[in-house]
Amino acid sequence: MTSDTDRSPSPENLKPRPRSVLEVNRLTAGDISASLKAGFADFLARPVMSGFFGLFYAVFGILFVWCLVWLGKIWMIIPAAVGFPLVAPFAAAGLYEMSRRMQAGESFGWSDILSVMVRQRNREMGWMAFVTLFIFWVWMYQVRLWLAITLQNASFSDFEGFLHAIFFTPQGWAFLAVGTCAGAFLSAVLFTVTVIAMPMLLDRDTNFVTAMLTSVRAVAENPVVMLGWAAIISAAMLLSMVPAFLGLIVTLPVLGHTTWHLYRRAVPPAEAGASDAAV
Repeated sequence: MTSDTDRSPSPENLKPRPRSVLEVNRLTAGDISASLKAGFADFLARPVMSGFFGLFYAVFGILFVWCLVWLGKIWMIIPAAVGFPLVAPFAAAGLYEMSRRMQAGESFGWSDILSVMVRQRNREMGWMAFVTLFIFWVWMYQVRLWLAITLQNASFSDFEGFLHAIFFTPQGWAFLAVGTCAGAFLSAVLFTVTVIAMPMLLDRDTNFVTAMLTSVRAVAENPVVMLGWAAIISAAMLLSMVPAFLGLIVTLPVLGHTTWHLYRRAVPPAEAGASDAAV
């Protein structure tokens, strides 16, 4: 009688599984303009549902600032507002799913989109949320650190006094210079690892490490185009927050839908039944 341990493994089991390596396409400025056009078309196709995600994001921003005022954390308002767009890719998950279904010609309702978003907590998207929130936390912590170093002797008890200390004192200028450099670096890191990874995790059966590496590769292969896209996102998001965050009701959905279409142009479609998960 032969035990299971005496059986010789099959050749298939002896052969190591290849690590998944995802190719990325070369992008041009035309891809950004075409993606923006498609993203705006998606918004117009389902304006109420798309606007809901933008409204939710805007209301969250308003409540966040109100809580800072209520807690007396006046100094946190500007860095929180500047860092707020960092979490936008995660907030746009529902918009990616909407664009995916519209591009595939699938019908959908509220329950379809919201249920997909809820199911992401059991998938790799949760890890991407952790990465996003961690970088946002690092942003807020370094702001507090440099604020204590550069403005330790400044006195401000209200928002107007804080603005005066920031914009009209040498210490404030030093704080802005350091904070701008640190913020630009953190934003570049987060953009690089999420711009393709977020929609990819909704579209494919893959892990968050593979998704992030693919995103990094897409940015490395298309630095000028991706830098342009990052500049568009940053300018649009910051300008949209000026009117009490209300501009985000339109801006976030359009940028979210556009990001989906740019992802589809950057990464070739997966073969039917194939998995991108790396081993």
